[in-house]
Parts: sequence; C-alpha cells; structure tokens
Amino acid sequence: MSRILVTAAALAGSALSLAATPSLAKTPFDGTWLFDEAPDRPGVTMMQVRSQGEAIEGEVTTLWYGPVEMRNARLENGTLTFEANNINDWDNPTQTWHVAMQDGKVRLTGKIWFSDIDETGHKGTKADARARAFQFTQLPAMGAPIPGKLAPTPPMGWSSWNKFDEHIDDATVRAMADAMVATGLRDAGYTYVNIDDGWQGKRDANGVLQPNAKFPDMKALTDYVHSKGLKIGIYSSQGPRTCAGYEGSYGHVQQDAQTFADWGFDYLKYDLCSGEWFYNDRDTVVRSYYEMGKALRDTGRDILFSLCEYGRFDVGEWGRDVGGELWRTTGDITDDFETMAKIGFDHNGKPSHAGPNGWNDPDMLEIGNGGMSAEEYRTHMTLWAMSAAPLMMGHDLRETSPEMLAILTNPRVIAIDQDARGVQGKAVRKQGTSEVWTKPLADGGVALALFNRSDAPVTMPVSLEGTGLAKVGKVENLWSGETSTSLPASVEVPAHGTVAFRVSR
Repeated sequence: MSRILVTAAALAGSALSLAATPSLAKTPFDGTWLFDEAPDRPGVTMMQVRSQGEAIEGEVTTLWYGPVEMRNARLENGTLTFEANNINDWDNPTQTWHVAMQDGKVRLTGKIWFSDIDETGHKGTKADARARAFQFTQLPAMGAPIPGKLAPTPPMGWSSWNKFDEHIDDATVRAMADAMVATGLRDAGYTYVNIDDGWQGKRDANGVLQPNAKFPDMKALTDYVHSKGLKIGIYSSQGPRTCAGYEGSYGHVQQDAQTFADWGFDYLKYDLCSGEWFYNDRDTVVRSYYEMGKALRDTGRDILFSLCEYGRFDVGEWGRDVGGELWRTTGDITDDFETMAKIGFDHNGKPSHAGPNGWNDPDMLEIGNGGMSAEEYRTHMTLWAMSAAPLMMGHDLRETSPEMLAILTNPRVIAIDQDARGVQGKAVRKQGTSEVWTKPLADGGVALALFNRSDAPVTMPVSLEGTGLAKVGKVENLWSGETSTSLPASVEVPAHGTVAFRVSR
C-alpha cells in the first residue's frame, strides 16, 4: 500500500476513534466545507474538520494533491490554524494555513508550492463529501525489468515546452514538422517532434482522455508528422494534474497508454509533477514509472519512454528496469549560460548509468532561443554531445538563423553524440574554471573537449593525458573542420567557449 493510502486509512481510523469518545464541544469549523470557485491550481474542492475538545484534525481536498492533511491544527483567536506539507520548496517544507469564519462561510488562506490559496467556502453535507472525495488508486508491484530497444543512440528531435510552454496547438506542431524537413534538421538526425504539456482536454464518460480544442484530431496529426518521415511524441504525468495544470494519468494509466498508442504516438515524456505528492519515496516513484512503462509495452506499439523526475532517487540506477530509455538528471533548463553550465557540467548524471537504450538526460537544448551568445550555444552543443545526451531542440524551428542552424546540424559534433559505443564523456582535468573532457569512441578514437567557464579567454594546454591514446593518427577540429596529424601544444579558448577535437589513432 502506498504511503498516501496509509495516510488516508489513518485519517479514517482517527475519525472513528473520535466518534467513539464521549461527546465534547465541537469547533465552529467542524463538518464539510465546499469550494466551488477555486482556481484549478491547486484546485481546492473541499475542507473537512473533525474535533473533540482541543483535539482537531482534518484535511483540505485538492485536484492536484488529493487530501492535504492538517497538522498541529488549533484555534487561535477564533481562527483555525494548521500546518501543511509543502512539496518542492526545500527552504519551506511546511506552510501555515488559516481558516476564518464570517457570515456562516469560511475563508481558507495558505500556500502550497507556488500556489497562493485564498478561497471562500460554504457548508456542505455528507453526500457532498462523498461526491467530492478523492479517488485513490493503488500502485502495482514491480515486475520483471522492461528492456529497452528504441534508443541505441541518444534520441534527437524537438520539444514544444522551452519556446511555447503550454501554448501549443495542432498548427504549430505541423509547422515544426515542416520546418524540420525544410531546414535539413531531419536529415541531420533530428527525428522526434514532441508535444509537451498543454494538449489535454477532459475525459469522456468512459474515462478516455480527449485532447482540447487546440488539437481537433490527434490521429490526423500523428499521420501528418509520420508522412514527413518523422516520429511524434506526447506528454503526461502520473499525478492527477500535469505541471501546467492539465489532466494527468493518475487512475487511468493503462487507459492513457492505449489512447497514445491508438493515436499513433512514438514517444512519451512522463513528468512526476503533482505525482510528487503521492509518490514521494524511491519505492513509490519507481513503481509509478514501472506502471506506465509496462502499460506502454502492453499496447504492442513501440513508444519511447522518457522519465522526467528531475534525477531523484538515483534514477539512472533503475531507469532501464521500468522501461525508460532516457531519464532527466536535473530540474528544468533555462536559456542562460549560468543555468546551462551548472546542469551540463555538474548535473548530467553518472556516466556509468549511460549507454545504448538508456541515457542520462540533462534536459532540452536552448540553442536558437536567444538567451545566449553563439559561442555559449556552441559550448551547450559540445557539452551535450560529449555527455551522450539526448538532443531535443526547444526553439521555434521556423526562426532558425543560419548561425544557429550551423551549430545544430554540425555533423562532426552530432557524430560524437551519436557514437555507437554510447560512452558518456567526463572531465579528466579541472583547474579553476577550465575543464578538459574526453569521450571514448567506437572506432578506437577519442573526443577531446576543452571548456572555459570563465568570463575571459584563457590559454589551455592540450595533451593526450586522459585519452588512453599513446599516439595520434589524425586530429579534426569539431567546429572548424580543420584536420592535422598532431594536437596543438595549446589553444586559446574564448570566454564561456570551447575548443573540441576528434582524435583518431
């Protein structure tokens, strides 16, 4: 039984225990309170309060997190005050909430994650409470590992989130597919056109999830993308709500997997989001991903499974077991050098976890979104290639400048990322803000990259140290294309820049 189910059972048991004790004075807040006009995030629907004398307990039911338990509930100057668990805010693991009474109604104020709550509720009945009660589901046990087969090299493609966030629609997805072909990105190896959050509508009477009005015909859309020689991906969450507040897969995992397969999707990004409330330890997180991984496999359609849980609980150790072929190692990237560098250099996952059909994912590419210089974007591309990271573009492909296109389609850099050996490169030397990385390649050669994280150019020595090579047969500069039979003694590396080579025996 998951932790949240245990909590629910405990709450129910406490209620029975209170009911069995001799009658004591009730608080004015006791009973069921309904919230009919609360915003969808976090979707407060109901509050229930029970008391016997000074002993007060209860919960606030939300669409995002189910019942939020009242902790240390007490009356202070006529106001009901309690603490509540607060996910994803490590500096404030709990928040204090208040309930005030006025004219027979309650005013509930508080905060959870980044949602401020200020809602007015009215009295409800036991029937109302039953109607609004959150419907829990139980996770299945782990079964046999689900071997991957769809990503022998890191997946390449495009995702809607970085540029469009939830403001994505059918026409834009089709336009991205068209641009992928017209710009030559498809021929450079970018295969997937992925719809992130914001496509979901409501469930029908049978529980089948429907797209919203921005996506009038999902099957027609997947057919269109496939007609371009591309594949197409979709997004969901194992929680009741996705990160943008749309319908998640909680309680409908098998049903949603079959819907995605029936529509013709080839890729699923599965984002923990509101599921963090329900699945908050290693066991439940792993089983929640296994549930969807098995459901996808049971559809009989090849659907690449992308795990998005921000690197928690050493995801690289178990990602393959749940059917994952890539797994996020960090929180969301943003289009600035500081964040990109922090993720790429310091939070790109353990190299031992990466290899064919299982990749550490430091999040999407920001190249082309305009927040960094061309030099910084070359560093971004080189660092992701050296890390054997998935290459998922995140800009408007229709607005790809020639300079950005040259970075994204550089065949020498892409070849390093897509090398069949599948080794994730790593730093072999670090000195201040300078780093030297190596990545062994399938042909016996090595990719060698020098990075300068500082704000000024630096001169860095170049050697075979850490490459495993005793001598050099050919050296190719990954960005200029120049070739030589020897490495230079040193190179000047621009501020926030890189110089990178392919070194052959």
